[in-house]
Amino acid sequence: MSSISELYDVTWEEMRDKLRKWREENYRNSEQIVDVGEELINEHASKLGDDIWIIYEQVMIAALDCSRDDLAWSCLQELKRQFPDSHRVKRLAGMRLEALERYEDANKLYDSILQDDPTNTAARKRKISILRAQGKSSEAIRELNEYLEQFVGDQEAWHELSELYINEHESHVSFKCAYNTTSPFCFLCNLPQVKYTQGGLENLELARKYFAQALKLNNRNMRALFGLYMSASHIAASPKVSAKVKKDNVKYAAWATSQISRAYQMAGRGKKENKCSVKAVEEMLESMQITMS
Repeated sequence: MSSISELYDVTWEEMRDKLRKWREENYRNSEQIVDVGEELINEHASKLGDDIWIIYEQVMIAALDCSRDDLAWSCLQELKRQFPDSHRVKRLAGMRLEALERYEDANKLYDSILQDDPTNTAARKRKISILRAQGKSSEAIRELNEYLEQFVGDQEAWHELSELYINEHESHVSFKCAYNTTSPFCFLCNLPQVKYTQGGLENLELARKYFAQALKLNNRNMRALFGLYMSASHIAASPKVSAKVKKDNVKYAAWATSQISRAYQMAGRGKKENKCSVKAVEEMLESMQITMS
């Protein structure tokens, strides 16, 4: 059987460069990666220098996608020999265990990584992937929420959370923006709007949290500012909350009020019609002010 290089008349350098291009552009064309990468490793490994290690990793992940455990295992063994104490290699070993549906063993491996390095985000996300693979969507959502409280800028995690909410019948939320990799705060505004309109203390607290997360990404987002103000106001007004919770939410609402007023004042400078809008907004916010009692 003809090799890739013979079949398409390409050099080993061209094959190496093709793999690099696919890595840099995040292509998940696993079958092609396996075809090119396996030949490159088997026939030209000695020519690749330090590139060989990232190629082993790339080919191993593609091999798992293609159910080529033989190839995945051989790549993993090479990486283990070169980097015996690497958390990254341990994570790859865990991914192989996941592919074999040995979830308990994979979890133990990820736990050992987190014991050495509690901030290892890759291991935490793999544990969430296991929950998804086991059909434990509610637990995966809870774990992702906790993860995103610490790593709000992780866009991949926001996308995963949006998929989970769709699976959990939150499809009436507009998730279109969530898949725009430059704008995760669109999802952070759409979901809490639905939770806010559903009402109830739990939904209001969830809405307020995600409006706040959206503001961490863009502190001038007016939808998020109004959403934070409205959800915090309603929580503070609830007879079911403690005095501390009420006090905290009054502070959140007051902060949002000041930011909204400031934004409208900045936008209305020098324009009479905009100054009227500023006054209307201020009157609206003032009429909704919460009093401490």
